[in-house]
Amino acid sequence: MESTSGDQATETTAGLGVGLVVLAWLTQFLVGTDLFVVAPLLPAIAASLDVSPASTGLLITVFSIAYVVASPFAGWLSDRKDRATILVWALLLFSVANIATALAPNFGLLLVTRVVAGVAAAATGPTVYSLVSTRARPQARAQVLAVVGSGLLTALWVGAPAGSLLSQHVGWEATFVILAAGTFLLALPNAFAWRNGPRSVSGTPKEPVTDGRTGRGVAMSGVAVTTLWAFSVYSLYTFLAVGLHADGRATAVTWLLVVYGVGAVIGGQVGGRFADRAGAVRVTRSALALTAVLEAVVALVYPVTWGLACALGLFALAGYAFFPAQQRHLVDMFPDRATGILSWNNSALFVGLSLAGAVGGQAVDSLGYPTFLYIGAAAAVAAFLLAGRRPGRPSGRPALP
Repeated sequence: MESTSGDQATETTAGLGVGLVVLAWLTQFLVGTDLFVVAPLLPAIAASLDVSPASTGLLITVFSIAYVVASPFAGWLSDRKDRATILVWALLLFSVANIATALAPNFGLLLVTRVVAGVAAAATGPTVYSLVSTRARPQARAQVLAVVGSGLLTALWVGAPAGSLLSQHVGWEATFVILAAGTFLLALPNAFAWRNGPRSVSGTPKEPVTDGRTGRGVAMSGVAVTTLWAFSVYSLYTFLAVGLHADGRATAVTWLLVVYGVGAVIGGQVGGRFADRAGAVRVTRSALALTAVLEAVVALVYPVTWGLACALGLFALAGYAFFPAQQRHLVDMFPDRATGILSWNNSALFVGLSLAGAVGGQAVDSLGYPTFLYIGAAAAVAAFLLAGRRPGRPSGRPALP
């Protein structure tokens, strides 16, 4: 699958062959399905291994912790070695982890397999983003990141429900076997498809950015914005079903999540396209401002289901417009350390997601779901203010931590 004249004939306006974009999308879709499918499988896993449903929540916790811890190291390694090689080994490790998940005889070993899966996922997602972003034309970079990122978002509302439905007929173990087979099969084309194109650049750039802050400060400020954004977005998403069940609207959960998922996919595409045309920093700040306003609107219209549906779609569109623009901004700031900074960014996302889950459980119980959304909106405001303090473009190549 190396680049040929035929590939060039099918090259997109972004500068990548259609085959590369499809391959990257499929990789993100399968890895995302593995990430999101665990939650709906928890009751079946609990019954199979004779543990409490509450205990099975640790499967998500250990995966997230492994991801957060391993992602920066995986990014550092990928920037110093061949990124395609790192991706292939990560996919193979992911496949082994999923087979081990399906075969785990007890809950303790199952936890270990999810730790390994978290490490593999940490090396997969950011590396895929880096491979496509460094091969895309600069003027289309965010658009490409949005298209590839839509694979992850599609997994949220297509892959995970499909895996859950499959498990009802053939068992939860079969879901992980199928995911293992899928990631194993993707390893081969990924081994050859990325051979041509830019490689990792060795060495650590030293020049400061325009405002005199060190590259470390710029990187930490950038990923802190992502943490606050993730807290805001996942405060709403994580407890939406809980709130609807408590209100006696359980039948609305599925179609409202579909509305949310479609809005998120469209938002990612719109955000990527506008970031390439209007500037990444401008789009991130606009998206954060709209996210804050629309999260408050969701809280206000929450009692009315159709009003909630409209607000959810708009919220997801605005909220997920942020992420490809943020990725574009970070890659522009750190072109020689793209995988590293994207790894830190993904870790920041998981930190925000985890904080939303940890804080939200107690807050929703004591305040109620709609009131908790105002806390999420406040986090988006904080992200907006912090994003306004960072430089809009690089004047050199700042150093990563």
